[in-house]
Amino acid sequence: MGFTMGLNLVLLLAMVATNILSLYHLSSTSLLSSPKPPTPQQVPDQLLHQLQTIRATINHLTRHQPPPTTTTSTSASTIPQDLLLYSRLSPIASSCHNHPDLIHQYMSYTPFTLCPLDTQLQETLILRGCHPLPRRRCFSRTPPKPSSSLALNPFGPLLDSNVIWTNYNCKSFSCLVKQNPNLGFDPASEKSSSFLNFKTELDLPVPQLFQIAKAANFVIRLGVDVGGATGSFAARMKLYNVTVLTTTMNLGAPYSEAVALRGLVPLHVPLQQRLPIFDGVVDLVRCGHAVNRWIPLTMMDFLFYDVDRVLRAGGYLWLDRFFSKEVDLEKVYGPLIGKLGYKKVKWATATKNAKTGDVYLTALLQKPVSK
Repeated sequence: MGFTMGLNLVLLLAMVATNILSLYHLSSTSLLSSPKPPTPQQVPDQLLHQLQTIRATINHLTRHQPPPTTTTSTSASTIPQDLLLYSRLSPIASSCHNHPDLIHQYMSYTPFTLCPLDTQLQETLILRGCHPLPRRRCFSRTPPKPSSSLALNPFGPLLDSNVIWTNYNCKSFSCLVKQNPNLGFDPASEKSSSFLNFKTELDLPVPQLFQIAKAANFVIRLGVDVGGATGSFAARMKLYNVTVLTTTMNLGAPYSEAVALRGLVPLHVPLQQRLPIFDGVVDLVRCGHAVNRWIPLTMMDFLFYDVDRVLRAGGYLWLDRFFSKEVDLEKVYGPLIGKLGYKKVKWATATKNAKTGDVYLTALLQKPVSK
């Protein structure tokens, strides 16, 4: 699928490149002062570099455009009208262009009516880099019989009636708990234990975290939990009057809904997405089980530097049970983390699987006060 925006951008870049070169020649003093025909002038390297960059961008965009067709009306009619309209109003993530069939399906809906039940399609597009998704002019669906009130206690029960279960195999939270009690869909069972106990060196109880921060004359008020599942960490921190945003993906279960039902804020973003948070405003970033050796190394590198971007001076990065091969932790991930230049407040490892050589790492790292 080709988008009108892409074609317009190609034409705009071509016009800019032509105008830059023309402006350079027209602004030359030799053209104004000498009546003789001007001699060819050397174009500055900086200008050439800019022109080459624009040319490369044009080539990249044109490679992703569909082959020309003899009848434009036929091809245009196959593109959902709201997709064409939206592309004129706002930019679409570049990766969306790489999945025309999926984005076509996502935008094929009837405007001003109920939105399709396509959570799985949304997740697929987001995981493939099409994020943020284009806006749609339809009404979001709501559960048929939602509860009239919600519990203020973040460790209260999760009510099934507040979730649309159509796209999930399980049709209740009890089903999810039965399948895997460790997924966090039973908040009541976590009230007296989650992030409070110290059983091994891998544990970092929240009270100990606050003691560390207090000793460093640092206050924890705002945090982000990357891949925080159902928001268990954010729920614990809420009891300490700390606001923690939880990044979630609904992979096979209503994680985002569970976070919201606990009175917490879910951020529906994938790990490869830039955190939608301003620079230098967060006190703490926790990376749980979602951040591990399965993430491509380059993506992890960008993730850590994005964490550095949002952390304020003196803020903490908490890697909670990061797992990898022991040899990779020593030769790959250790140096990768070390590039940040953070102070190692805690660095503890333990065996995860002796046969495979997998180990856990729990690390609490403090960003320098000044760089």
